[in-house]
Amino acid sequence: MDHLTVLSPAKLNLVLDVLGKRPDGFHELQTIFERISLADQITLTRKSSGKIRIHCVHPDVPLNTRNLAFKAAMMLARDFSISEGLDINIIKNIPVAAGLAGGSSNAAAVLSGLNRLWQIGLKQAQLVNYAARLGSDVAFFLYNTSYALGTGRGELIKPLDVKTKLWHVLVTPRVKIYTKKVFARLKLNLTNKKDNVNILLPFLKKGDLAGLAGALSNDLEPAILSLRPDFIYLKDKLLDAGAIGVCFSGSGPSVFACVQSQQHAQSLRAKFDRSYTQVFIVTTL
Repeated sequence: MDHLTVLSPAKLNLVLDVLGKRPDGFHELQTIFERISLADQITLTRKSSGKIRIHCVHPDVPLNTRNLAFKAAMMLARDFSISEGLDINIIKNIPVAAGLAGGSSNAAAVLSGLNRLWQIGLKQAQLVNYAARLGSDVAFFLYNTSYALGTGRGELIKPLDVKTKLWHVLVTPRVKIYTKKVFARLKLNLTNKKDNVNILLPFLKKGDLAGLAGALSNDLEPAILSLRPDFIYLKDKLLDAGAIGVCFSGSGPSVFACVQSQQHAQSLRAKFDRSYTQVFIVTTL
């Protein structure tokens, strides 16, 4: 096999609780991940000679060692003495630095794809160990699950046996917000902290859309709005347009709206296409 093409999906955070600062400088998190249909496409092509190279026409995707997909390939090549060249071609559909973990998903796709292409034979637990070294969100994408509970930095994954399929309208303003800046603005208030994961989970399992929409939460929202106070108007506009519930994903700026159906999503999106250039209808994958 000389090449392999894989999909690299985005994620949403239905809940994102920040539980405190860790000794390693990261934050202790508890989150519910949802894998969604918005996805990049990655083609891995073996070369008999040469280096590992990233190809992507998106201007915001780094083509060097800052790219997590590149780092993933370099780690495997080094650890398993792979000397052949490799082209990594990324068709980028997921907005960059948008709270959707596109870069982390790309890294996971490269890890699992190269495990097959290079016939390395790593088990899932071993791939997860590589993922944890690359970033907090990478491990989630190595599991064939629609939903998962993430703890630790987000890298400890417990797949959730949930059959509910959700529809969303996802709006990503053309503003990059970097996770480090958001966490730098975070003001933790752990007094009377709600267990938002266990509040939302029963609604998700039952498919209770109204209950789920009311339980959406993201502890990073105040920090996001301290950087961009105007984003509160986007949330309000989505609710006014008929969304059942609205929440930021990750560190933003992406905002997703829970809707009743694909048809509901289409009618809501039509109200935002003129004002925003990155509006997506997505569903649980």
